[in-house]
Amino acid sequence: MDLSIVIPCYNEEQNVPLMYQRLTAVLQKLKLEYEIIFVDDASTDNTFKEAAKLNGKDARVKVIQFRKNSRKAAAIMAGLKMSQGKRILTMDGDLQDEPNEVPNFLSAMDKTQEDIIVGWKFHRQDPWHKIIPSRIFNWLVRKLTRIKIHDSDCNYRLMTRQLADELDVYGGLFRYIPSIANSMGFKVGEIKVKHNERMYGVSKWGLGRIVKGSLDLVTVKFLIDYKNSPLYLFGVLGAVMFAFGFISGIYLLYEKFALHLSIAGRPLLLLVLLLLILGMQFLSLGLIAEFIRAEPRKQTSSQIKQVLQ
Repeated sequence: MDLSIVIPCYNEEQNVPLMYQRLTAVLQKLKLEYEIIFVDDASTDNTFKEAAKLNGKDARVKVIQFRKNSRKAAAIMAGLKMSQGKRILTMDGDLQDEPNEVPNFLSAMDKTQEDIIVGWKFHRQDPWHKIIPSRIFNWLVRKLTRIKIHDSDCNYRLMTRQLADELDVYGGLFRYIPSIANSMGFKVGEIKVKHNERMYGVSKWGLGRIVKGSLDLVTVKFLIDYKNSPLYLFGVLGAVMFAFGFISGIYLLYEKFALHLSIAGRPLLLLVLLLLILGMQFLSLGLIAEFIRAEPRKQTSSQIKQVLQ
């Protein structure tokens, strides 16, 4: 299989047939062996039925249906696991990602030999209240994860089989796949892509996404810098706290036995105890994290309701 296209969908019943028509029109010109994988994230409309119709008439269309809404990261990972292509293209199911850009992704990867090519929505067709937070978000991603791309949040990406097999994202970490790939030593590139206005359906964007995205960014920063050695983070914090508590405790003992001063009820005594306890707790957390890190993450497909091949 030359190319797999993974499309996570949630309530996109009107867009799924159009996406198929426009994609196949492009892919047939490329003369590649391909597959299109729609992942229905427990939609409440007829998204699965529309995708199932396509599966019934075209063997190259495969469909995964989730039992419950599990968010985009789970949908992407399910599609990546099912895919058989040497290269995998991920794109949204709302038709805002232009299918005619597929040849440009392939050409860019052939030319640069990079492991993942990320789309940059250069002229983004979204309202200002989505564009401004996105630009701030991407600026933070570039600063914190040291990746030099403009649109980390864009799900329009082409990646190699090797990268797809090594990825393990969950929650909202799909936004940071380029940063995660970069931290793993894979080469990351980008191309400018056309971005369309939404024709059908309702955007899933909301203020809650900003909060969740910020928390996910903290998670990614931790995973990139301390995933392999979490003790370095917790251990340093614990050691600093314990050291301050120990030094302060020595000072209190000097006051008690050398200067014969009462230290009972002193705020400093309570601070010493707090620092010593917290220091030991952080050191313990670091050791526990090291043990957990040593255990391989177990993947599960329990969220999948059915698969059409």
